[in-house]
Amino acid sequence: MGGSRQPGWIRPLNNVGNPASRVVCLPHSGGSAGSYSAWVSAMPPDVQLLAVQYPGRGDRLSQPPVGSIAEMSAAVAAELLRFEPVPYALFGHSLGALVAYETALTMRDSGFPPGHLFVSGSAAPGQERSGLTHLAGDEELWTSVCELGGIDPAIAENAEMRKLLLPALRSDVRASETYRPASSAEPLPCPLRCYYSPEDPLTQNADMTAWAARTTARFTTRRRPGGHFHLWLDTDELVGDILGVMPRRETLTA
Repeated sequence: MGGSRQPGWIRPLNNVGNPASRVVCLPHSGGSAGSYSAWVSAMPPDVQLLAVQYPGRGDRLSQPPVGSIAEMSAAVAAELLRFEPVPYALFGHSLGALVAYETALTMRDSGFPPGHLFVSGSAAPGQERSGLTHLAGDEELWTSVCELGGIDPAIAENAEMRKLLLPALRSDVRASETYRPASSAEPLPCPLRCYYSPEDPLTQNADMTAWAARTTARFTTRRRPGGHFHLWLDTDELVGDILGVMPRRETLTA
């Protein structure tokens, strides 16, 4: 048997031998696991930071993108279930918020729900969302994402990089815009916190409190400045807010 094993979906971003808890991060459209590398310095020594690497980018650049949130979440959940069971939270931004939500449903149905779900920069499942951006031409699609601040300016001006990244970006945007939650999905049992920025053009007309219907536990919101990619600003404050409410192994009772 020849060939090498292809990289999987989940990347550890810090080295924690016996974690008390985990934060699992899911990137935005066109994003990679490395989008969360700035969070490493804010992690306590006993909290493992994991990030999802979607196909079609980073060390999975040669793999074809996955075109639906259902497929993404199923793959992420399958890998998470192979980790040693410790308390964990899911954090997803934009596209990642929807993948995180669907992953949480699958993990709950598998008997291992997250201790907390954090979502950011996305309207709640079931709210009306635009479905046309993924049909735009390459130039228009690329420009619209660059204007949100999601692509480094050095990459934005690089024609070769644009050619490499556009297929995955278009696939991600399509997955987000065509996503429809299952009408039969029961609310999650874990607390849910929603981060948003009033300067974010993708959520300005959305009711962010609609996420409350997706949990039977406590729902909270946090308003942050910075637009759609607020999560890259004042990282220590955001990570501190997450760590302040997520479960840890030593706080659990039998």
